[in-house]
Amino acid sequence: MTNLGLVELFHYNAWANNALLSVCASLSDAQLDHRLTATSGSTRELLLHLVGGQQTFVLRTKGRQHEGELDRESAWPGAAALQEIATATNRELIEIAERLNPAAEVDLPYMESAFRYPTRFFLAHAVAHGVEHRTEIKMNLADLGVSTPDLDGWAYGESAGYGAEVSTP
Repeated sequence: MTNLGLVELFHYNAWANNALLSVCASLSDAQLDHRLTATSGSTRELLLHLVGGQQTFVLRTKGRQHEGELDRESAWPGAAALQEIATATNRELIEIAERLNPAAEVDLPYMESAFRYPTRFFLAHAVAHGVEHRTEIKMNLADLGVSTPDLDGWAYGESAGYGAEVSTP
């Protein structure tokens, strides 16, 4: 069985994270702390949550969590450190998707109990989580007049070299 579709989603996820983090690397503190009322946090909080969420999803595929992952209230590690964490977790999520057994399950401890999930659930959640919070970050930035990257699938496909012309109609 192949997981190529799932793996492709995580290549897209890594590309989109990198594109957005590149824009955010040059933001001022005031821009990082800007928040639209329609979003769930400031750009800084959302970046921490986005990258910290990836740390959490990697751990959850291993039946672990709450091991010091970044969250919205974490101290700002700086743009370079945040990019390093994102790069590492992007790579880990791709590797997990590549070797995923679709029937695999994981028991996730919480308080004094454990709860069973299909491992693939945490990967699906990671993809949806990334899309949601990248969109919120783009909304915050657009409100400031900051140009945001096109994170649409077509832009990803072009960057991946897809869609080469093979014939004319």
